[in-house]
Amino acid sequence: MQSHARDLSRPTRIGLTLIAGGAVATIYYNQPLLAVLVAEFGERAALLVPTASLVGYGLGILFLVPLGDALPRRDLIVRQLLGLSAALVVAGLAPNLAVLTLASLAIGVLACAAQQAVPFAAELAPDATRGRIVGGVMTGLLSGILLARTASGLVGAHLGWRSVFLAAAIVSVVLAFVAWRTLPRIVPKQRLRYRALMLSLVHLVRTQPVLRNASLTQALLFASFNAFWATLALLVEAPPFGLTSAGAGLFGVIGVAGALIAPYSGRYSDRRGARPVVIAGSVFVAAAFAVLALAGQTSLAAIGLGVLLLDIGINGALIANQTRAYALVPGARGRINTVLFTAIFVGGALGAFGGSQAFLHAGWPGVCAVGGSCALAALAVALLDRRRSVT
Repeated sequence: MQSHARDLSRPTRIGLTLIAGGAVATIYYNQPLLAVLVAEFGERAALLVPTASLVGYGLGILFLVPLGDALPRRDLIVRQLLGLSAALVVAGLAPNLAVLTLASLAIGVLACAAQQAVPFAAELAPDATRGRIVGGVMTGLLSGILLARTASGLVGAHLGWRSVFLAAAIVSVVLAFVAWRTLPRIVPKQRLRYRALMLSLVHLVRTQPVLRNASLTQALLFASFNAFWATLALLVEAPPFGLTSAGAGLFGVIGVAGALIAPYSGRYSDRRGARPVVIAGSVFVAAAFAVLALAGQTSLAAIGLGVLLLDIGINGALIANQTRAYALVPGARGRINTVLFTAIFVGGALGAFGGSQAFLHAGWPGVCAVGGSCALAALAVALLDRRRSVT
């Protein structure tokens, strides 16, 4: 909102960016550690631990993020980060798989503080620069997702898996202090009861066609994204590449270059509208799977190029879809974020499942068919959207 523009200082922007990246990273720290966790807790750890953290994150987005429209977001973020620190300590000291699984679920729920930071940035930003500001915060969030696996793998290899969670707990306390010091405390004008907040999610979906379009296109693109990442290790660890899991994780570093596109996508969306950016992002993702289908089975360079195109397309479209969605109902940005990211979460889960099944039955060409089809479907949805005046 324009009246809050004075609250969006440089320390506030940096604080929101750090919080977004640091909080979301915690749900991905377990993934490079799965082999070690399996050795200590048994094979079920490979399924239960990462699943619990991702399910928890989805539950947090659905049930906690809407509270940002009814309560001061700074207070919510501080409390969630302190709770996240406690959950990370429990995970780091877990004596058995049951405790580690429950702690992972709690980590996921509380890590949605990252999704409180993004609508907070949209609330504070002036209308004319909302896309650029949201893009900057999302760069932190996306970088956290991409670099979490690399950082966890390095720390875990040298200091053990428990040190990863305990170090993350310290970082979460630091981030809570950053939030308390740098974020303004703004009390929402409308104090809705929790039941009314949740019921209004359905109303937003029914009455906001732009939100439906943004949610569907981004869900399809994240289905493509997860179809690729859920099967990449299976491709590169087998002949002719024979990389280790650490080597497969390094492809995430390439994705950081794609994350850096976020502020530029937001800036373009501010000036020219979001729809062209969503269309361009869908084209980039489709092009990525064309490259991966043609040469991904024989060339690491082709895989690297595919990762870059994929991340540029996904991240560019995401910022554009967020920009146009946040502009719809100023007092409901937390709930808009919930609708958007719930759709993304569902799309990503279906994409990971579809990609895994395709790899099992049709190999890498099947993965590329699934990912490419989802990207083309997103492109079709974006092209068929004719509400140019509001997108």
